[in-house]
Amino acid sequence: MNTRKESSHEGLTHFDDAGQAHMVDVGAKNETHRVAVASGSIRMKPETFAIVLQGTAKKGDVLGIARIAAIMGAKRTSDLIPLCHPLALTRVAVEFECKADDSTIHCTATVETFGKTGVEMEALTAVQIGLLTIYDMCKAVDRGMVMSNIRVLEKHGGKSGDWVAQVS
Repeated sequence: MNTRKESSHEGLTHFDDAGQAHMVDVGAKNETHRVAVASGSIRMKPETFAIVLQGTAKKGDVLGIARIAAIMGAKRTSDLIPLCHPLALTRVAVEFECKADDSTIHCTATVETFGKTGVEMEALTAVQIGLLTIYDMCKAVDRGMVMSNIRVLEKHGGKSGDWVAQVS
């Protein structure tokens, strides 16, 4: 039984009253359908972008492998981020949108579970791992790729309800 009183140290739930980091106790929370959507982008040289679209990267199908990596990343989030709860995910969907005008690939991940805590971290991890995989597969021809705008777009479920990012 947890005898340590939990509080939001300066509004942060991963710290107890003494300021020590801990995993948040979600035992008393109700299980609800939880959904999070996150996105991010990677910009590259037009030549690199063409290699991705044409499927001629030496390491193989860049977007196909990045999609699988993103799904695996979502599933392994609690192994990577120390205070995340391990979750039984019910769905992970990853989409890539290729924009030729600025040689950018946008990644969007939707993660779902039925549980006691949200899946925002899993969605963010999926996006980042997907983008990192694109970088890894293309770095031999373009080390200057830039990842940006990685963020939660929306979350649904739980006590706090729905949240949608403001368009910026």
